Amino acid sequence: MNVATRTVTQALRRLSFTFAADGSHAACLASSADSGWYVESWRLPQDGEPATPTALPLPGNRSESLRSQLVALPDGSVLTCRHDGDRHDLVRLSFGESGTLEEQSGSLRMAGLRVLPLPAQAGAGPRTPVAVALGSDTRPATTVWLVRTDGSEPEQVAEIPGLHGGGTWLDRTGTLLALDRVNAGVVRSVVLDLRNGRTTPLLEIGPHSNDRLVLFDPDSRFAMVRSDAPGTDRLGWGVLGTGEPLRFPECLHVAGMFLRPVALRVAADGPRVAVQIDHGAGSALALWRPSAGRLDPLPVPPGRLGAVGHWSAAGLRLPYSSPDHPAALATLDVDALLAHGPLPAASGPMPLPLQLAPLASGLPGPWRDTVLPWQPCGVRPVKTAPPGWQLDGSTPPGDGGRWHPAQSLELAGPAGPLEAVVYGGDAWLSSPHLVLALHGGPADAWRLEFDPALQRMAAEGLAVVAPNQRGSTGYGVAHALAIRGAWGGPDLDDVLYLLDGIAGQRAALGLEPPALFGVSYGAFLALLAAAHAPAEQVARCAVVAPFLSGARLLAEAAPPVRALTTRLGGGEPVADARGPRDVLQLAHRLSAPLLVVHGNRDEVVPVSQSRSLRHELLRIGRVEGQDFRYVEAAGSGHEVLADEGAAVLHELLAAFLRTGRPG
Repeated sequence: MNVATRTVTQALRRLSFTFAADGSHAACLASSADSGWYVESWRLPQDGEPATPTALPLPGNRSESLRSQLVALPDGSVLTCRHDGDRHDLVRLSFGESGTLEEQSGSLRMAGLRVLPLPAQAGAGPRTPVAVALGSDTRPATTVWLVRTDGSEPEQVAEIPGLHGGGTWLDRTGTLLALDRVNAGVVRSVVLDLRNGRTTPLLEIGPHSNDRLVLFDPDSRFAMVRSDAPGTDRLGWGVLGTGEPLRFPECLHVAGMFLRPVALRVAADGPRVAVQIDHGAGSALALWRPSAGRLDPLPVPPGRLGAVGHWSAAGLRLPYSSPDHPAALATLDVDALLAHGPLPAASGPMPLPLQLAPLASGLPGPWRDTVLPWQPCGVRPVKTAPPGWQLDGSTPPGDGGRWHPAQSLELAGPAGPLEAVVYGGDAWLSSPHLVLALHGGPADAWRLEFDPALQRMAAEGLAVVAPNQRGSTGYGVAHALAIRGAWGGPDLDDVLYLLDGIAGQRAALGLEPPALFGVSYGAFLALLAAAHAPAEQVARCAVVAPFLSGARLLAEAAPPVRALTTRLGGGEPVADARGPRDVLQLAHRLSAPLLVVHGNRDEVVPVSQSRSLRHELLRIGRVEGQDFRYVEAAGSGHEVLADEGAAVLHELLAAFLRTGRPG
């Protein structure tokens, strides 16, 4: 048992929220501006009082890994599963009089391990299991353990053939667990009986369909399912065990949108399901009731929801973040939101040519008029938080001011509209300094959520345009797969098109061209853009954890990264007039001031990639400290902008992007 001594400031980033089975507590990973990751335990009052987080920092200035899995327990403690290769340590964290208490709950050795909470049980004692662990290795089998927090080793209760995912409880005693079994490329839900370790089929809708149980209420036996039996991947519902067929309503299928049921509650009018609708940078929320047969939009502020929730008598609780609200927990009174009434309709957003981008002054309000993208006709939320919406634990700025807001805009691209998250108010295009920021991935996207690095740039007086070019997720399959086997192809076309338009418009106003910023894949793309764009279109370029080409990454990265790169076609050459997409071969064309930042323990993109770029720049006569600056962050991994001490790098990047001075 150890006692933590480190003081933790308020969190700016929160990830991996999980709720205790009884809804009394939640847990997440958190980090402040100048700390590594640590666990937070949230108390969730049932009487309308605010939800409150308690930090559980580790002793000795240790940081929690981003890969750690959390299980929030009803007593406020948190079961943490830490991964180190094939070793998985289970540790219970709780708050003591002198700080965080760390108690070992056993270790398991297995290639992969997932931990799921057990249902809350009345009268639970110290020997009562609190979680199940599902492990898999090189064999096509899944091993299941019961996990306790009394210091005893996990108890193996089953070894079942096949690989299994998901995990939905079918009873309130922790006996019957629905799992998604993968067999011959087909996913089917089965029931694992923990009393005897046997499985039986649960969902087999079509002869070859993929069928998953998404949500389930053990008392009413109401179920939400996801299946492609209707011909496309759809949400459906039914009451299991009645013999009645499952139904797949049209209102639960919106083309181009991903509908995700996040919480279920059975009320007097029947089952109620909170459905998160993700499209592009933002999220919307709707209520679905079988009795009403429709999706009723809930007027929540623009931002990004956390894809997980808990619904109790105290309200519907969901993680929430927006550009000017660091991630926290929202509590929703669904009936109050419904009573707010229908929101006024508006036309959908139109792609905005850069020549028509607004140049007037003015900043949008905290809840600007944003079109909810999943609505066919567009619906605008109110500008202030509506009745029935409460956000607890969102950290304010330390200087007593306010965070900088951002808006979601659609800009015209070379092959269609491109959505961008934009900081700088309505006058972003005429800001004295502007940054074109490129996200990592490539299977990722900028979201309408809080980002400490972009906030620091905005605080430095920089306007930021963060586009979701082709290859970004959230805009349908065609958009995401446009760069499969063509890294630096269509996405580079989009970036160069935006650079040309922004630089040309700013030149007409007598302003400097935009700067480029990118992380990981975005850093690779930013370097390509800086090399291919005319010199007068790029003021400077700052990159974090770049790789030099797909082929070079395949040659040096760890096996999981090589497998992902191969799956996404990153090693396939792009054959066009631009030539090879290899930054090392293009280094002589990097004429703008350059800043390269890389963690020396990067487990995704080896630091050797940046070191090779530095050596090449020196070889061709570039002067370090004058033409470029190279920074290795000691002890940092791939998430160097979220590791301990990241605030210093945020300041370095923002200052460089504003001034271009590498020294």
